[in-house]
Amino acid sequence: MNAIEYAEKASEIFVLSDSFLRIKELIDDESSTIDDISDVILVDPALTGSILKLANSSFFSYPGKIDTISKAVLVLGITEVYNLIIAYFSTQAFKSVSAEKDYLEKFWEQSVDCALLIKFFGSCLNLPNAERLFILGLLYNLGELVVQQIAPNKVAECQSDELVLPSWQKQKDVLGFTYADCGAELLKQWQLPYSIVSSIRNQNEDDFEHINVESQLLCLSKRVMLTLSMDKADSHSLLLNDEQLTSFSLEEEVLVSAVEYCDLERLGVLSILNPSAALVY
Repeated sequence: MNAIEYAEKASEIFVLSDSFLRIKELIDDESSTIDDISDVILVDPALTGSILKLANSSFFSYPGKIDTISKAVLVLGITEVYNLIIAYFSTQAFKSVSAEKDYLEKFWEQSVDCALLIKFFGSCLNLPNAERLFILGLLYNLGELVVQQIAPNKVAECQSDELVLPSWQKQKDVLGFTYADCGAELLKQWQLPYSIVSSIRNQNEDDFEHINVESQLLCLSKRVMLTLSMDKADSHSLLLNDEQLTSFSLEEEVLVSAVEYCDLERLGVLSILNPSAALVY
C-alpha cells in the first residue's frame, strides 16, 4: 500500500463529524455571518467549551475574558477559530485508534510540543498571527496514527534512534513513504485547507529554498521537539544543520526559551485537547 491507499482506508475509520462539515461549509460561504457560525458551534457543548478554554488560556494572552463564541470569532478571527475547530475534531476523530495508552499519551504530548514550538518560533520571528501555526504542529504526525491503526507492526519497524538515522528516513525505507506523506493525504481526504496540507507534506524537506516559511518552521519545530527526549544538550545539531538554524537567525538562547515555553504551556493545552494525556503530569 502507498500513502494514498493508507489515507483512503483511514478516512473510512477516522471521520470528521457532521458538525465540522457544517461549520466548514459556513466558513467557506462568504454570505455566512458570525452568528451563523456561532449557532452551529454552540450545538456541540464539548466543542464550545474547548474553544472557550483555549481562547482564554495563556496561549493567546488576550487581556479580557472571552465568554461567548461570537466574541471568540470577533477577537481571534474566523481563521483562528477554524483552526481550533480543526484541532478539536482531529483529536476527537483519533480517539478510537487501536494503540496502547502509553503510546497515545506520548504521541499527543509530542504533537502538542511541536505545536507550541512552532507557535513560539513564529512569534519570535514576528510572523503575523503566529497562533495560526499551532495547527500545523498539532497535526504534523497524524500519518503515524493512520499506519498504527492499519499496520501496527510497520510502526514498530519504523522506530528509529534519531541520533543514527532520522525517523522519517527509516519510514521511507520501511513503508516507501513517510508519515508526513500519509498525514497530508488524510488531511486532503478531509478537505482541509491546502496551506495546511502542503506544510505537513513538506515538513521533512532539508532544502529550505524549495519550501515556504510555514514548512520551514514545521521542519525546525519537529526536530527541536524530537531532541527534547535526547540526553545530549546539543542534540538539536544532529537533526538541524547550521544553514537551517541561521536561516531564521535563531540563537541558542532562543531554542532554550522555546523549550522552557513548551514545558510551561504543555499541560494546559493537553488538558483541553487530550485530558488523558495530561494525567501523566
